[in-house]
Amino acid sequence: MNNNTMPSIKRPGKPFRPSSASARLESRAQPSSFENGRPATAAPGLYGQGRGAGRGAGGRGSATNVAPAKNTKWMMNRMADLDIDVKAEQPARRMTLGAVDGLTDKDKEQAARVRHYATSAPPGTSLKIEEKINLDDLHGLKKFFEEADVDQSGTLSLDEFKTVLRGSLSLRTKNDEEITNLFMKIDFNSEGTIDWDEFCTYMQLEYEEKEDAYLRKKEVDLHTPAIILTSPHRDPVLRVTNMSDGTCVTTSQDGTIAFWSGNMELKRWKAVMVDQNTTRQKPKWVTDFVMMTQFNKIIVGTGDREIQFYELSTFEPYCQVTGLETTPLKLTYCATGFDECYLIYGDSEGCINIIIINGVGETLRTWKKLPKTEGIASVTLEKVAHSPLTQFVRWKVHDDWVGDIKYYDDIRSIISCSNRENTALVIGCTVGSTHVGSKLKDSKEHLPRPTTADRRAKLNQMHYSHAKKRLDNDETVFKIHKGVKTFDFCKEKNLIATGGMDRILRLWNPYVPSKPTGMLRGHNAPIFSLFIAPTENRIYSISQDKTIKVWDTKDQVCMLTIRPKTHKIRGDLQAAHYNTISKVFVVATDQMAMLTHRVKSLELREIPTTHRTPILCARYNNEFKNVVTTSDASVVKLWDFETGHLVFEFSQAHNNNAVTAMSFDNTGRRLITGGRDGRLKIWNYNNGHCLKVLEKAEGNDEVTDVVYIEMNKNRYVISVGWDRSINVYTDSSEDFRHVQRPMPRWTDDEKNGHQEDILSVSACPPSLLATSSYDGEIIVWNLVSGYAYSHIQSTKYFDDADEKYKGDGDESISKVLFIPSRRTNKESAQLVASGPRGCIHFWNVYNNGQLYGRFNCVKKKGTSVNCMLLSTDDLTLFTGDALGFVSVWDIDHYCLDRPDNIEEAPELMGSWRGHIQSITSMSLVEEHSILITSSLDCTVRLWTTEGHYVGTFGQDEPWDVFNPNTFKHPMVPYDVLVDPQSMPNHPIFDQKSSSSMSEYICDESLDDGQTGGETDMLDDGSGSSHGDEIEEKEEVEEREDDKKSESTSYISTREKFVYDDDMIAAELKKKPFNRGSGKRLRHEKLRSMPKERAVTSAYQTLKCFDLEDTPPLPPPSRSKDKTSDPFTFS
Repeated sequence: MNNNTMPSIKRPGKPFRPSSASARLESRAQPSSFENGRPATAAPGLYGQGRGAGRGAGGRGSATNVAPAKNTKWMMNRMADLDIDVKAEQPARRMTLGAVDGLTDKDKEQAARVRHYATSAPPGTSLKIEEKINLDDLHGLKKFFEEADVDQSGTLSLDEFKTVLRGSLSLRTKNDEEITNLFMKIDFNSEGTIDWDEFCTYMQLEYEEKEDAYLRKKEVDLHTPAIILTSPHRDPVLRVTNMSDGTCVTTSQDGTIAFWSGNMELKRWKAVMVDQNTTRQKPKWVTDFVMMTQFNKIIVGTGDREIQFYELSTFEPYCQVTGLETTPLKLTYCATGFDECYLIYGDSEGCINIIIINGVGETLRTWKKLPKTEGIASVTLEKVAHSPLTQFVRWKVHDDWVGDIKYYDDIRSIISCSNRENTALVIGCTVGSTHVGSKLKDSKEHLPRPTTADRRAKLNQMHYSHAKKRLDNDETVFKIHKGVKTFDFCKEKNLIATGGMDRILRLWNPYVPSKPTGMLRGHNAPIFSLFIAPTENRIYSISQDKTIKVWDTKDQVCMLTIRPKTHKIRGDLQAAHYNTISKVFVVATDQMAMLTHRVKSLELREIPTTHRTPILCARYNNEFKNVVTTSDASVVKLWDFETGHLVFEFSQAHNNNAVTAMSFDNTGRRLITGGRDGRLKIWNYNNGHCLKVLEKAEGNDEVTDVVYIEMNKNRYVISVGWDRSINVYTDSSEDFRHVQRPMPRWTDDEKNGHQEDILSVSACPPSLLATSSYDGEIIVWNLVSGYAYSHIQSTKYFDDADEKYKGDGDESISKVLFIPSRRTNKESAQLVASGPRGCIHFWNVYNNGQLYGRFNCVKKKGTSVNCMLLSTDDLTLFTGDALGFVSVWDIDHYCLDRPDNIEEAPELMGSWRGHIQSITSMSLVEEHSILITSSLDCTVRLWTTEGHYVGTFGQDEPWDVFNPNTFKHPMVPYDVLVDPQSMPNHPIFDQKSSSSMSEYICDESLDDGQTGGETDMLDDGSGSSHGDEIEEKEEVEEREDDKKSESTSYISTREKFVYDDDMIAAELKKKPFNRGSGKRLRHEKLRSMPKERAVTSAYQTLKCFDLEDTPPLPPPSRSKDKTSDPFTFS
């Protein structure tokens, strides 16, 4: 029967009743008990079967993936042809209420997810028009293009283009803005018309770049060769696992247990079998181990058919369970409640043995008090099986020994595997179900009450060690060729991955055992271990020949292969493990080795980042309401300003060279970038199409800044950089050359230009241009003639003797800005420069340059100001420095005329720290009063002009610029919060430092006074009388007493703080937020803080007195007079 053409048929099965049901009976069509944990993503009936069975063996997609939109549409149409109503389909009847209620409702939700995630739009956002166009729509659009071309010119205007899209895509009038934006993206030259070829080219390039960005986001790379570690193990390593904090634990066959940090640094280790092996002829050997972290224990299985418990902190033996029927080969443990747990082991007979413990603490304490065997308190398995707090269950599951076993409390089931094909992988319950039919039959026949002999016979038949077979409804069996050697399960992805002797990694839906959803081929040896990393959407696998592969679970492709010649791990493979906490792949052979990620992906980082590498530029485009960012890795990203979602990205903008400068043209439709390779490129950045390359005939010096100007209806691109020259390129739509050379260099630039690298350029229409260089020189140019209007040597205005600027040798000027509103006012300052020596300078560019104002705007000496920004009304100045601080200055009336004091600073409106590294660029969106900052710390962040934190591009949570409730404020970035340099100035800290300094000065002055007095006395010994010496000595002592009293009074007058319960409660109520509480404490408690010895404390206020010797006591009286009273002291 074909599942794709016929609906599912309910087969009558044997009636059964779950053990959890009480007096609720059903009769037919009951699924397995595993269904109780079945998620909503697995739909019953034709829809679920079609997805599982309809995939080819090598087809792409996984259990976590949903089908593309066209497949979903095909399936729905096919269902309609078969007259199957998904809404009317009823779930199978069951005995108890569980997680599968309303399963068909979940089907509809999943179908919506299918249609949603088939596109590239972020969740929660509507699709763009270009994302709604499929191949069929494209064929229809071509016909509409031909029909809408009324004037037969072969091109469409904006109105005609709107008519085409509305008619072909059935769009409403509210989409006019989106259609206009699409038209502007295609018409990058602002010609006002587009043709069919331009439309198709734009669509093709956009989807091509999106595919490259998608693959680039999934790139993974591990450091090779592997890092070899010093191992304490001398026998084969049995298992490597990790705890919840990332600590790795390894155990070898001789019982050596070792603990490693997340970076695989050996913390401690011990051989726990040493004491037991001293009294034995043959040493014990360990078969497996598992952590019991809930009760601070380690559980070890031995070859002597024992399960031993050890203290996790001291490695001391606690107790053991002896007398097992078979050797425990694989162990697993799971805490199912506050004081309940499952201890499960698989043996060499293919049986699954389950010890259910209720009251774990009391049970372990009881076992601890039992008689000892070989120095360990022992309890037999028979006593465990008959104990009121424990239960023992044994299932016959496999035909061969158990290769691996794990219990997953999320689905309340055990998954085990073996090398036999018929029982390769089995998912089953723990306790099992009850036969309702047999119970009803016994009650109907009214059997006589069993005798004692019958009970004894039945008890012998139901022995605790007797292995029973599960019911068919209690387990799901996967039949796999050559069996399964290793597996992993992910509840979040609803995915099982298996590997074995046939070298094929298979992906399964746990509810569809008939056929895998994917088969990943590539290993040339049997698969030894595999691990699912759900947060990364990856599977890490290693084969017997030590070849490591990384697979993508969504696309089902191999992303990385590391062969033994590359990682250079020697020896036979013993164990492997991928630590999902520290993201480290550990391999155990004759030696311990680890492989780490070369570059952490964005989702692996604790702090959200915008790019993986330092960001050099970020600009806001008012035309499309987007923010463009560029990085050191030559990646350009386009972000939605209003929500923070990533819209588009493309890489290799300047091959592998960093993008160091960026600007827009006058229309905002094209992007001009300058790179470290010395080239300029003009882009249609909405689809990553490089329109033109601007480069010199020779030389590849770095471009540091670029500006786009329009003068006399001519458009130019001007760039500066390390070549110490000004390069001017014409921008004409009539020039069809892809590679364009600059105009001839200005004569004055060649003769009287900069002698050092040029760092910044700024234009002031109609005719002024200013450039600044590394040596602190500013040159103002005439744009029309190329004549150097004035040379400003800013370094000559500094006095090296001035302590304020002494020791700061940074003479570079990173940024210059014209104040456009003052260009005609020759009495005011028209130019602002950031530098040298961390100062902001205001210059009058006329009369060969005059300094009108200068002020220091950095908090630490030696820090440079890297970027500046002016508001549109030229009233507010924003500055960003190398420490990540942002400052806002009011320059409304600053330097309108030459002041008397050039050191006077304008009013500081606000200051905050936005990044932990240097700020590289800033952009202001005055419509929303939001400031955009980029930094070398790989982040681009949004702030209000008051300094309130909005968010970081690349974070998971979107924001809405129209709703301040979606902002991160009052939170601050975590890296800024914990950085020591973010500590604000506070009167308490100032008082502490001043008090310490005062005490130091007082003590020093006391020492100087005493030393000086003694020196004077020695020097005047010949010419002064003894009386004069006494008088001078008395005067010195009086001065010392006065200074001591002044010092003591100063210390004793310090402010005292008294807190009571009411004040503490009031302070707690004033706490503005709870989300970030404790973060600084968690960071600070791990740091070694030096003790301050100079701080005043209470004991310093105490007065000191000389000790006096007490007189000796009189000897005791020897009188025998009974009338004498020993307590009479008279």
